[in-house]
Amino acid sequence: MITLAEGLRLPTNGLDYTILALYFIVVLGIGFAAKRSVRTSLDFFLSGRSLPAWVTGLAFVAANLGATEILGMAANGAQYGAYTVHWYWIGAIPAMVFLGLVMMPFYYGSKVRSVPEFLLHRFGPSSHLLSSIIFAVSSVLIAGVNLYAMAIVLQALLGWPQWVAIVVAGFFVLAYITIGGLSSAIYNEVLQFFVILAALIPLTVVGLKRVGGWDGLTHSLTSSHGDAFLTAWKGTGIGEGNPLGANWLTIVLGLGFVMSFGYWTTNFAEVQRALSAKNLSAARRTPLIAAFPKIFIPVVVVVPGLIALVMEPTLGKSKDGLQYNDAIPVLMRDLLPNGVLGIAVTGLLAAFMAGMAANVSSFNTVFTNDIWAAYLKKGREDAYYLKTGRVVTAVGVLIGMGTAFIASSFSNIMNYLQTLFSFFNVPLFVVFIIGMFWKRTSAAAGFWGLLSGTAAAMVNYFWFYKQGIIAIPSDQGANFVSSIVAFVVGALVMVVVTLVTKPRPAESLAGLVYGTRSPGMEELPAEGDDAWYRRPALLGWGAVVLAAVCYIPFSF
Repeated sequence: MITLAEGLRLPTNGLDYTILALYFIVVLGIGFAAKRSVRTSLDFFLSGRSLPAWVTGLAFVAANLGATEILGMAANGAQYGAYTVHWYWIGAIPAMVFLGLVMMPFYYGSKVRSVPEFLLHRFGPSSHLLSSIIFAVSSVLIAGVNLYAMAIVLQALLGWPQWVAIVVAGFFVLAYITIGGLSSAIYNEVLQFFVILAALIPLTVVGLKRVGGWDGLTHSLTSSHGDAFLTAWKGTGIGEGNPLGANWLTIVLGLGFVMSFGYWTTNFAEVQRALSAKNLSAARRTPLIAAFPKIFIPVVVVVPGLIALVMEPTLGKSKDGLQYNDAIPVLMRDLLPNGVLGIAVTGLLAAFMAGMAANVSSFNTVFTNDIWAAYLKKGREDAYYLKTGRVVTAVGVLIGMGTAFIASSFSNIMNYLQTLFSFFNVPLFVVFIIGMFWKRTSAAAGFWGLLSGTAAAMVNYFWFYKQGIIAIPSDQGANFVSSIVAFVVGALVMVVVTLVTKPRPAESLAGLVYGTRSPGMEELPAEGDDAWYRRPALLGWGAVVLAAVCYIPFSF
């Protein structure tokens, strides 16, 4: 999945390892500090719904800013150029705003502990169990990707054997989540967010200086790759060719709507951070606060990929040489002195751990509450489920170590992750969006819509695309098409099944369907939450406008 060149070994010394050791000590310290607040299963799985919006907001964006994204998006920047910004400005911000403004009142107001539990209330046990199993599987797959990717990187950069890197990182993630639960994961994600920025900002600044600033960078890339390489929309007309293998329709519908909304609004690894907020207002603001740093992440992720392409023109040109995935490690090797190098390695490690911890903490919640407690061991005392959650955390880490190797057949990290999202998150989004806005939708429609959407995405990818029945230029383009197919098939099946089955009683849908309210939605804002700068609508639309403005320099 990730092949890093042997020549990337970093000249680390005692100072760099001291910084790394200090980080590990702080991580475990946060875990032990958070342990004091863990008394019930709600404390362990959702931090007792007690955290402020700024904490959950930073954790929300850090949970997504795993090293698979850092390495993968830098690789995409080197391979596809400015087309990569679509994953942020159209592929994230609108969906994050929709989650905060529209969906969080239903999630938080209904007092559910997980995304699958919402489906239990809306559609019943069949959809609930199916979605819980799907989410549990996808969580350990994605957690494993972070762990395996980190092992490969540390082997190349520091010379650590793969098994050592896997055991060390897995142990620390396991330790601080088992000790302090979600609170430990979230507070560590806030720390990791700043450590990641401390690693990436110097890399970007020094790199730009090395290639002659922004003007020098754009001149070099325009000369070597043409004018379109630094524009986001040029060459995306239907029938036109571009490196991404996608046109404006598949970008807008496949990435901007189906995949983006499917990921950000139903991925419990993200939504769990908002559900841990102290009240409904804080929960709504969580993804909206996260949207603002997300807008500017391309500056420290995509731009370094472009810089690496100028500094190493052979990047991705040869199977045996430096690959696109080597973009960030190349800059670390060539630009950073000792000390700063230690911070950069720590930042990469923090990013891997943030991505893994987000998926492990969401896995233990879904498995314990939505599978074990709901169907296998009902009605036990709370202490039993708290203990079960800790055991399941260990199991999730171990499974993640094993499932990581499934990804070895993929040559690009983001191709693999986007494939998983098209399989699992998009069908969930279809069920959510139709069930949330159409009262008539029946329980059977939720189950068959989810099952058919998942199956359709897999058939399109493994049969039509991989067997060459339809010609799609790239894996990413195939993922966009799979997402659209999953959405359309799932929606059609839901409509047909709804029309031939009995709807749920209207009184059972309070707070679950748009236009209805539950008692939890009547919560009054806490003191200070009604300040004008905290209004969700202002934050949400402000983020959308800012993202649109960011497109302007890359559109001509």
